[in-house]
Amino acid sequence: MQKVSSTRAFAKVAPHVIPALDRAVHRLTRGKVLLSAQLLPGVILTATGARSGQPRRTPLACMPEEGGASWILIGSNFGRTGHPAWTANLLAHPDAEISWKGTDIPVTAVLLAGEERAAAWKALLVFWPPYATYQARVEREIRLFRISPR
Repeated sequence: MQKVSSTRAFAKVAPHVIPALDRAVHRLTRGKVLLSAQLLPGVILTATGARSGQPRRTPLACMPEEGGASWILIGSNFGRTGHPAWTANLLAHPDAEISWKGTDIPVTAVLLAGEERAAAWKALLVFWPPYATYQARVEREIRLFRISPR
């Protein structure tokens, strides 16, 4: 699956299919199941829209840290050129909520930079090596956020 997720074809199709399936299954199972979490841990992020001010729900892969005390969210956008919209939402409104394994948790997001980002990136590449392919495909630096319970 790691090889498939690194392909350009996956990057074209996945953003249109996976989030919609994840939202539907998450809703039907009352927050207990995310299809994409069968490969990688995942959350449903509810953040305030940067421009609209409306709640925006986005299924995301994540890397749990410190026994579940925090999570890293990766703005890879499947290796596509632009930053995903949810990253702008967190930059504008860092207080958000995640659904983690059926539990809603209020969180605060911090954009990682410098040595902190480098350490998280290194851990991510061990966790899911295709992120290296995504980064090589784009000129922008993939945004990483650490989210922690409020």
